[in-house]
Parts: sequence; structure tokens; C-alpha cells
Amino acid sequence: MSFSKYLLVSLCFAVSAASATDWSGHLKYQPLVANFPEDSYFRNFTDSPTVDNNLDGRFNFSFSKNTLSFEAHYQLLAKTGDSVELYKQMQGLELIAPFFPDDSRRLFNLSDYIVDQDSALLVHRLDRLNLTYSGNANVLKVGRQAISWGNGLLFNPMDFFNPFDPTAVDKEYKTGDDMVYAQHLFANGSDAQFVWVGRRDFDGERGADFNSAAGKYHLFVGQHEVDLLLSKHYEDTLFSLGGVWTLGGAIARTDIVYTETEFDNYVSAVANLSYSWLWFDKNISASLEYFRNGFGIDDGDYSPSTLLANLDLLKRLERGESFNLAKDYLAATATIELHPLWLVTPNVFYNLNDSSYLFQFVSSHDLASNLQLVLSVNLPGGNEGSEFGGIQVDVAEHYLSAGASFFGQLSWYF
Repeated sequence: MSFSKYLLVSLCFAVSAASATDWSGHLKYQPLVANFPEDSYFRNFTDSPTVDNNLDGRFNFSFSKNTLSFEAHYQLLAKTGDSVELYKQMQGLELIAPFFPDDSRRLFNLSDYIVDQDSALLVHRLDRLNLTYSGNANVLKVGRQAISWGNGLLFNPMDFFNPFDPTAVDKEYKTGDDMVYAQHLFANGSDAQFVWVGRRDFDGERGADFNSAAGKYHLFVGQHEVDLLLSKHYEDTLFSLGGVWTLGGAIARTDIVYTETEFDNYVSAVANLSYSWLWFDKNISASLEYFRNGFGIDDGDYSPSTLLANLDLLKRLERGESFNLAKDYLAATATIELHPLWLVTPNVFYNLNDSSYLFQFVSSHDLASNLQLVLSVNLPGGNEGSEFGGIQVDVAEHYLSAGASFFGQLSWYF
């Protein structure tokens, strides 16, 4: 079914259920300024700094009656500026880090370009479109929706359905997938969840090799929470064990994920510790997290030949399941409440294999009950050839490197 037909069905459903509807949404204006060092390979295609202006519009509709509910989220996404021209010149960038969610491999294509020019893009899409049955102990949801699993705070290897980039500033909505979701609640508080996700290949063909089926059991052992997960993801088999428990006055979380692929077996893991306290009458919460990327490279060699030899890593980069090249990372984050309406969050991401790093500072301001301003600065650092310092390319003395960048976001909610 085409995008327009899906939209028409959604609107007809909304009209027929007008007596019990709920509308909400947001408009977000997002300026972005990025610098590139003199030896950056990107300087061959663009000047520095690049300046972009983005718009994110989201219009949410929901309807519920008795045990049934319906949800539809329409998105209007726009981007203008230098990076659009850069991506069009370097077509591989759009495959690795697309501007907008891409439906070309989802079960249904609910996205369409309205404008596609040299320096401007405008896309509209449906990011949620689902029908839900909710009983006393059972839930069944069919259609485009989002699910998040795992106990990672910044890195999350158990969350392999459209995870957030660890450095993403706006994590309000996760991109939806076309799936069937079922949940059963047990009397003792534990629950079992099942997910099936349908996909297509690059040629648009459907097949079991591109789908995912996963089951997760969440239970309590004393005061501790435990997660058990088994999944057939594309052609890989995954098993994961995770948990949450208290450690003194802190909260500890961990996940271990074992993946069996066509080429090899891998173990990824995340462990974090979170603690909250008062300092000079200010609320502070901080976390320290270690991430082991089983698919990553541990010797700092990210040359094209090395990457091409690591097909399992490249698959996950291309599918948007992983965002990092190395094997070991340490991350720290803190949220400081300077005022009930003003939060600052410094983040540090450190590559333990090549000693490169990214420092991120985020400031969030609630200007009014429905108006929020977010400001963010990214400062990467490291030796030439390192992940955050700049990966070397085949062109002599050139690197895929980026300098300091600034991101702003003014959000209006309705």
C-alpha cells in the first residue's frame, strides 16, 4: 500500500472516531554549525564551517475505545544547508548516516520526498501507525511502532531495533518499525514479550533472512530485575542476559549479548553505575558506563582494508544498529539541576583502544510550559587516524575528521 493510501486510511479512521480523539505534537527548529580541520577529507567538498537549518514537525493522533486503541504519528522533516550538498557529493555518507529515517528496507514504505534539491530536502512520513488490543494480562500491537530493550544508558547492545546514537541529543522519539508485538503479564509481576519485525532487502524483496523474531522474559529475583532474551535477527542468533540491582545507594545495570553469525561468534556487554545526590542544594545524578563492542576493532586500525575485512561490523553500521568502530569504550554523564527549569548535562565518550574522545555539553532550558530550548556543543579529540580524531582515508594526509560543532533546538509542543 502506498504512503498516500496509508495516510488516507489514517485520516478516515480519525474522522470516524472523532468523538474520542487525542491530538498532540511538536515543531522543532534545529540549527547546526560544524567545523572541519584543514586536513579533513570533507574540506575537498565543502567550506568550513558548514551551516544547516532543520525543521522537525510531528503530529500525533490516537484513539481508544474499550480494549482497542489506534495510533498514528505524521512527520514533516526539512533540512537545508551545506551538509545536504556535501552528502550529495559523497553519496556513501547517506548510506552510513542518513539525514532522515529510510523506509526502503522496512516492510512498508511510508515515507516520501516532497523536495529533493541541491541544498534542501523535505520529507513526510508516518512514524507510527498501529492498532493495539489491551486486556487484563495481555497486549497485542500490530503495525508501525517502536520498542526499546536493554539496560544501557548511552551504549545499548541489547537494543538492536533502531537504537539511538550514543551521542544523540534529542532522544524523545525512537524511529518506528513495522512489527507485531505481544506481551503477557504474570501475577508475580514478571512479563514475557514477543516481537516480530518484517523487512525487505535492497531490491524490495521480502524474506525470512531479513526479518527479526525475539522473545524477552523479565522477572524479579528478590529485589533484583533480570532480563533473558533470545532472538533470530536477520540470519544471526542472539542470546542476552541482563539485570538491574542496587549497590549501596547506587543502581547497577548490565547486559551481556552473545551473537552467532555466519562468520564468527561475538560477545558484547555494557555495565553502568548510577548515583544521585544533593550538592549545594542542587540535584545531581551521574553515571559511569563501560561498553564492550564485540564486533569492534581493538588495535586502532580503521583503514578501509581492515573495515572491509570486518563484514559483521559493517553490516551493523549500515543497518544503524551500531555507531562505533572500536571494541572498548568508557563513558560518563551527569545531569545537574541548576534550576528546576534549567538542566546541564556534560557527557564524555572515551575510546579505550586508541585514546580518542568526544566531550559533549548539553544545556536544556524550559522557557514556558510548552517551549523548550536545548543547546549542545561537541568537542572531539584524538590523534590522527583515531576514531574521534579522524580516520585516515586513501588520500594522502587526509582524514575523515570533524572539529567542534554546535547544535541548537527550539521546541514548541501542542
